Amino acid sequence: MPTLRDIQRDVARSILSPGDGAALAHIAGDGFAAAARFNVYRNNVAITLIAALRLAYPAVDKLVGPDFFDGVARAFIAQHPPRTACLSDYGGEFPDFLAAFPAAAALAYLADVARLEWTVNVALNAPDAPALQPDALAGLAASAHGRVRFAPHPAVRLLAVRYPADAIWRAVLDGNDAALGAIKLALEPISLLVQRQADRVVMIRLERDEAGWTSRLFSGVTLAEITPEQDSARFVALLADHLAHGRFAGWTTLPSDRAAAMPID
Repeated sequence: MPTLRDIQRDVARSILSPGDGAALAHIAGDGFAAAARFNVYRNNVAITLIAALRLAYPAVDKLVGPDFFDGVARAFIAQHPPRTACLSDYGGEFPDFLAAFPAAAALAYLADVARLEWTVNVALNAPDAPALQPDALAGLAASAHGRVRFAPHPAVRLLAVRYPADAIWRAVLDGNDAALGAIKLALEPISLLVQRQADRVVMIRLERDEAGWTSRLFSGVTLAEITPEQDSARFVALLADHLAHGRFAGWTTLPSDRAAAMPID
């Protein structure tokens, strides 16, 4: 006699694999064929997961149309079933899946738009946390400034793309066909800072060096290791902007003995 775990495993596998009939052995017909009864659940699960993907990727949905989106979503679900019960966590692999999906090959920028949308989704669903106030380091001795490390705010993300995904995203969601048609799809690296604010999500393009500095700041590298000799004024201005806009959640100082042993650029 199968255990409850056996039944749950068979049902989960059969729901996500239309050709798998292992769950049918556990279903009473009761006037309907077991397959017909089970297909109701299978279809409801598919509809729910497609809706979750559509909610996370609205611009992708509009770019490819509902029929194409449904088809690629079903193909994705078959290969990437949910790993948690939280639907807002579902779909992180979708951009890479789109990049390798043969029917989407003509839309080379589509995966980058999806990557941006998932980054927005992550920022929107990030936990709340108080932002580090700009004057938090006011009492710190000048000799300790170089040993400061920052912790990024959970609602801030960095993203690197190859196409102007931010411009495409805005134009599509605004329904601005003229703006969409004017976008030049030149292949060039673009660094985006995505941040959830009180009533919106903002995106900022960063210059290459700004993105590099920001990435290191968010990785917990000390200020002494990051501050460039040639562009220190630009770096300080960038750091001040991050602090002013609440992009850090906290800071610590590296002990002086450890900092002395670390190389400085």
